[in-house]
Amino acid sequence: MAAEGAAAVERVARHAADPHAADAIPELPNAITLISQRWHDQPAVAWLHHWENLVFALVVAAGLCAVSWRYARRPSMIPRSWQNLLELLVESIDRFVQGIIGRAGRAHTPFIGTLFVYIWLMNLSVLVPGMKSSTASLNTTVGLALVVFCYVQWIGLKAQGPLAYLDHLAGSPRDVAGWALAPLMLPIHVLGELIKPLSLSLRLGFNVFAEDLLLAVLVGLGMTAGVALHLPIGLPLQALVVPLVVIFSTVQALVFSLLSSVYISLVLPHHESPSEEG
Repeated sequence: MAAEGAAAVERVARHAADPHAADAIPELPNAITLISQRWHDQPAVAWLHHWENLVFALVVAAGLCAVSWRYARRPSMIPRSWQNLLELLVESIDRFVQGIIGRAGRAHTPFIGTLFVYIWLMNLSVLVPGMKSSTASLNTTVGLALVVFCYVQWIGLKAQGPLAYLDHLAGSPRDVAGWALAPLMLPIHVLGELIKPLSLSLRLGFNVFAEDLLLAVLVGLGMTAGVALHLPIGLPLQALVVPLVVIFSTVQALVFSLLSSVYISLVLPHHESPSEEG
């Protein structure tokens, strides 16, 4: 098993030394990668390798559910340690959402909060040995963006009703000029709604992919430097960018949550917007 791990790391180093290598894009080896190199001829392992992004996303979701269940099922009156931290996180997310949507935003705090924490943990999971950032794959980010798209459309229809929501998409025409422009505004607004999940998924996916690629390249360079200097281990060059990865992963989760909150606020009736409440 150690030989397979060394071979995987050596492959990363070779990719870093030769960016034009044709076999693959540099990527940090994870637990599934090492397993697939040892038992690549097994159908179950091949299936696991094919769906590794989904597997790691489910691992993060299971961990998040376990922690939430552990500290939410029997909360103590005097919060300590983890419960105190989780309550602080929930209160901060609630203030964040209400600051964008208004008082009506509290109803959407569970959805936005779950999005933020889930995406944040998936972004950071690459720093855990054997794990991988599922959000570096567009398959994951497109799925998340489609969930936001469906939620926003459902909220718009629920809050305004089908006719009022259609009126909203048509630009809320109230005069002759408005009705004349309605056939043009309707497809533009529909197209805008369809572009939103595309924008969300591409922004998150490419940014996290770039972070993971940077880590893989630095690991490869560290291994190459270790070999060149005849060191028993490689140089931990990736440690230089770990703080940046933490910051950028947090920012990307915040941006995704921020835009999702904005999209929700745009489909709510005008009297529920923050400008009307403040």
